[in-house]
Amino acid sequence: MPTSKPRRSSRLTARELSYKDIDYRITYRPDDLKDSDGIAPCDTIIGQDRAVDSIKLGLKIKSKGYNVFVTGLGGTGRTSTIRHLLEQLVTKEKPVLQDICYVNNFQTEDNPRVLYFRAGEGKRFKKDMAYLIDSIRKVVPKIWLSEDYKDRNSRILREFETRQKELVNAFEDKLNAAGFVMVQIQSGLGVRNELQPLIDNEPTALEKLERSVKEGKFSASDLDELRRRWDSLRRDFDLTTVESKKLTSKMEEAIEKLNHAMVAPLVTDKINMLKKRYPDEKTVRYLEEVEESLTTDLDRFREAQPRRGEEEAPPYRKREPFEEFSVNLLLDNAETTQMPIVIERSPTYKNLFGSLERVVDRFGYWRTDFTRVNSGSLLRAAGGFLVINALDLLSEPGVWWPLKRALRNGELEITGYDPFYMMAGSGIKPEPIQFDVKVVLIGEPYLYGMLYRLDEDFKKVFRIKAEFDSTMQFTNANVLQYFQFARRIIEQEHLLPFDLSGLQGIAEYGRKLAGHRDKLSVRFTAISDIIREASFCAQERKGKKATREDVHEAIARRRKRVNLVEEKIQELYDNATLMVSTTGTAVGQINGLSVYNIGEYQFGRPTRITVNTSLGKAGVINIEREADLSGPIHDKGVLVLSGWLRQMFAQDKPLAMSASISFEQSYNGVDGDSASSTEIYAILSSLTGLPISQEIAVTGSVNQKGEIQPIGGVNEKIEGFYDVCLSRTLTGKQGVIIPHQNVQDLLLRPDVFDAVKQGKFHIYPVTTISDGLAILTGRPGGKREKNGAFTPDSVMSLADRKLREMALALEFFGREETSKSSEKRQSPRAAAARSRRGAQRRSKSRKPSKR
Repeated sequence: MPTSKPRRSSRLTARELSYKDIDYRITYRPDDLKDSDGIAPCDTIIGQDRAVDSIKLGLKIKSKGYNVFVTGLGGTGRTSTIRHLLEQLVTKEKPVLQDICYVNNFQTEDNPRVLYFRAGEGKRFKKDMAYLIDSIRKVVPKIWLSEDYKDRNSRILREFETRQKELVNAFEDKLNAAGFVMVQIQSGLGVRNELQPLIDNEPTALEKLERSVKEGKFSASDLDELRRRWDSLRRDFDLTTVESKKLTSKMEEAIEKLNHAMVAPLVTDKINMLKKRYPDEKTVRYLEEVEESLTTDLDRFREAQPRRGEEEAPPYRKREPFEEFSVNLLLDNAETTQMPIVIERSPTYKNLFGSLERVVDRFGYWRTDFTRVNSGSLLRAAGGFLVINALDLLSEPGVWWPLKRALRNGELEITGYDPFYMMAGSGIKPEPIQFDVKVVLIGEPYLYGMLYRLDEDFKKVFRIKAEFDSTMQFTNANVLQYFQFARRIIEQEHLLPFDLSGLQGIAEYGRKLAGHRDKLSVRFTAISDIIREASFCAQERKGKKATREDVHEAIARRRKRVNLVEEKIQELYDNATLMVSTTGTAVGQINGLSVYNIGEYQFGRPTRITVNTSLGKAGVINIEREADLSGPIHDKGVLVLSGWLRQMFAQDKPLAMSASISFEQSYNGVDGDSASSTEIYAILSSLTGLPISQEIAVTGSVNQKGEIQPIGGVNEKIEGFYDVCLSRTLTGKQGVIIPHQNVQDLLLRPDVFDAVKQGKFHIYPVTTISDGLAILTGRPGGKREKNGAFTPDSVMSLADRKLREMALALEFFGREETSKSSEKRQSPRAAAARSRRGAQRRSKSRKPSKR
């Protein structure tokens, strides 16, 4: 809104702002709009064109590393904007998605294999594999019970039994011919076969015959003959045993071939059907391994048998023989119709990357396998977008580095996160998954700056920075968008409608949040809160529509909820614990303005600043700095004002002044340079003895040329001084001096605006130190003219004269001190002579001049 021409006040050369200059009320009325029902709700992103363009660029570039880091102040709609843009993008682009499965690696079981399928095929492949195994498990036992199988098996058994009998009978014939028989002898826990000769038709051990030979009961030559025949028969027995075992082995091989011949065609046919359905090379290779494993280990089709006294085998002895043929479907996009958007609100390692579940086996060991691999949000977002809060991500241990590695390589490794790895037990290392995902991090600007400076990989992985602004230009088009946003909130949350003044009040609040009359805030979280609370205020008064007054009431209540500290400090002013004068005048004393920030709320209050000046060479002494209560910016401000004093008054004489500056009753430290001009006014007042009006409070920074510079928190400072004056007595002469650049920042409370409009409170914008001096002292501030002198009878002229006197006094004082010191060193006679000469010079100087 354009500012009107400043008007003259009764103060000398003072320029005062009229209420029109600070009026920031909005009068825009689109197309005779009466209330919020007459406008369409907003469906676009407001005031973030720069950030939106950056995000769109990052989301559309498919190359690696073009992930997006979104920064900006909280409450500017970062998350909602991201969600809105992603939803728009995914509805326009056709998704190219896939299913991902883990299967057993028959070569190395500790390294499960990953298979990729088109969306929907993974689920079908899992069902097909389950059907394959289930059908084979049902059919194979039936094959073994079939008459054909039994007949073939019987023929093999009979054949080998006949050959076994022929072999045994031939050996038995040799035994009978040699007069030996086969007997079984108990040996330890088992039974062994032994060859013994028949003596008197009774089997007799050779050891017994040896004793009989010693006793003369049996012939030694006959024993030798028996030994020779026993050795020959023993060799034949060993050969027969070997041949028998060979026959048994051949029989087992024949049965195995029979089993394979009966089962393999069934398995092969079913596997070939799957190969045709899933022709991918990696899947075909896996199916071939499945076929080989099924046909080479047919024992898996025989369940565990119960032992004596058991009705069925116990679970620990039962083995799931087909678990290795399971399919672990990690990513299922069968029902996904558009690119996935995953917002991970708890980015722990497990939630983000997935996990390996472990179970305790019957031996007490932790174990896992490929069926216990679980996916995380990073995999669920594959082919789409993953949105994470940066602070949450960085707060989780062991997450940032794996995420960078996965985005850099395009590979996801699912491993168990084991901070206590000594207790982890056995594990597996699944094959890395190739995936493509676009990650969007949302964080504060300081997080982006920290990562950019300290992490070299960060700038390679997050190449796009999208920075959200906190304000937008104040234009009619943007005000209309404010109205549309208010309508959307009203419609979504079923609030009372707002009349035109209520909508304008919402936009005015946006102006105040922005801190400038040419700006509107885009912190729509705060705007939404005021819309809800204004609707509540209207409901309380039983109104049908929310008005501007309801908006003001909501703002006042919001302030009331958080301003307890402000009220406690105001009590200190009311009972004069904090000493500030709001009437009268004083020399070397002035009211400065400061801002208290308590996080969610900030407010201003006046502070008494005093200055004492004296003869000396110490210059400007910052008492706060000497007491370690001054911040670096305040220290700089004091040094700058010292530079202004030297530039202004020390060009033709030394600055023979010592000035001590104090923020009275300040115990917690002072920072900022907004009081530097205030301190100059107090120094000049102390130097010249000119009193300063205590009805005027001052804020404004100054440079070394004496130009007033803008400051922050101007509204809070003005309102703070107004509150102190109001709590005492408004005299109609009180007001504040502010930098002229801050006029566009004036967005005052309605009660302060009304006081200015009624002439009870005044605001003076100034450009130079001279302007401020005129307002505070009622005397021209003055400036240096072409002849080098200052404007006659001005504050500057008086200060220059006083500083010259102080310089001369300091010089004379130095000479006097030197002279006295010299006299002490001279003899009494010389001192007396020097005294007489001085008296003569003084008497001559008193003679009348000839002129």
